[in-house]
Amino acid sequence: MSERKIFDVVVIGAGPGGYVAAIRAAQLGRSVALIEKGELGGTCLNVGCIPTKTLIANANVLHQIKRASEYGISVGPIAIHYDQMKARKDQVIRKMRMGIDGLMKSNKISVFRGVAHFESPRELKVLGQDNLYIVSEKIIIATGSVPLDIAAFPCDHERILNSTSILELTEIPKSLVIVGGGYIGCEFASLFAELGTKVTILEALPTILMAQGPTVAQFMTKSISQRGVVIRTQTKVQTIVHHHSGVRVTLDGGETIEAEKALISVGRSIHTQGLRLEKAGLAVTERGFLATNERMETDVPGIYAIGDVTGKWMLAHVASHQGIVAAENASGHPSVIHYEAVPAVVFTSPEIATVGFTMERAKELGYQPVVGNFPFLALGKAQASLDAEGFAQIIADQKTGQILGAIIVGHEASNLIAEMALAIQNELTLESVLETIHAHPTMAESWHEAAAIALDRPIHLPPKIKR
Repeated sequence: MSERKIFDVVVIGAGPGGYVAAIRAAQLGRSVALIEKGELGGTCLNVGCIPTKTLIANANVLHQIKRASEYGISVGPIAIHYDQMKARKDQVIRKMRMGIDGLMKSNKISVFRGVAHFESPRELKVLGQDNLYIVSEKIIIATGSVPLDIAAFPCDHERILNSTSILELTEIPKSLVIVGGGYIGCEFASLFAELGTKVTILEALPTILMAQGPTVAQFMTKSISQRGVVIRTQTKVQTIVHHHSGVRVTLDGGETIEAEKALISVGRSIHTQGLRLEKAGLAVTERGFLATNERMETDVPGIYAIGDVTGKWMLAHVASHQGIVAAENASGHPSVIHYEAVPAVVFTSPEIATVGFTMERAKELGYQPVVGNFPFLALGKAQASLDAEGFAQIIADQKTGQILGAIIVGHEASNLIAEMALAIQNELTLESVLETIHAHPTMAESWHEAAAIALDRPIHLPPKIKR
């Protein structure tokens, strides 16, 4: 293995951060190598965002069919073919993977298949389908994360599943216990509950969706419960073992719950094993992350890190943005990262989207926030579409009117949050939203209404009673 190749920029990992970084560096005229041990697209495309949202799209169609009579439409008996749903999911992944492969070729990016580790701060050794040494003055680490495994109940990927192996099911489980009530656990709970599975969420914290704040947590606890999901908070799992044809879950205190399958959804761990970071002079933080500055550069000049390994936001779109910033700096074009307006979406039913500060966080930071909260029940488009569950909320600074944060729960939330991300990134005010004409009838009108309420000028809600 004496072959040695030299590139201007090398990217380790072809997920949504890595392949985007590679493209941006190539656009800036650099010779680029992209190293991937698995499939192009990384976790997001192959076992994360895209497959889960494909299955959720199937469930959304089923949800609409079940409600057909509310629209004045009669349908016959419904048959669910989950194996065909999985096949469609796999087809979507293959198609998008081919698209990324095409992008690599069209941008003249050299893709090497194998595991990479550092030989020095400027040299990598690749072992696998391709075997060679790669030398570069600029290296971008984009190795992502993997599902966190719990020693007390390790996944066997048959009955005790993680967020990767559950995607390989070809039959709908009759019952499912989900350990962890964060966004991943709640998405799978929403999916399988719609498909008819008896779902139980076990969460050690005081509420599900803790990271999304109390407003979302309270609303979604009620919404998911109404869909038949059993939610048990402040509940710790002791063991999970095979029992008959399913699993038996033992809680602290000795209570047991039986189900056909269990899903372990308690977070993700950073994946830097095997990189031999010490040979590059790199060390991880106490929590296992690679520390970076605003240019996405690590403590070692010329080595950058993006995506989950940075410990900032474990979101594909953040990784992609970090990838652009890292690639620009690695290519001699100064660029800095901003995290003030990072949108986050939970693809439950209904959808949840947030950006910026919650009201509670704004208060902690010393603001005097005003809040405009507009229910979808009062929105024409929501009523016309039978999608009136949810609300739009804007948090703003009382003194300046600057928008600090936003929450939206309901139909099209994943798309609607973009307006508020743009507003926060550009330091817009409540008046900016009010002065913008919103098309009618649309779900986006909810932002206009929420801004009016925050300014105590409600249009489609009664005025506050003055006391």
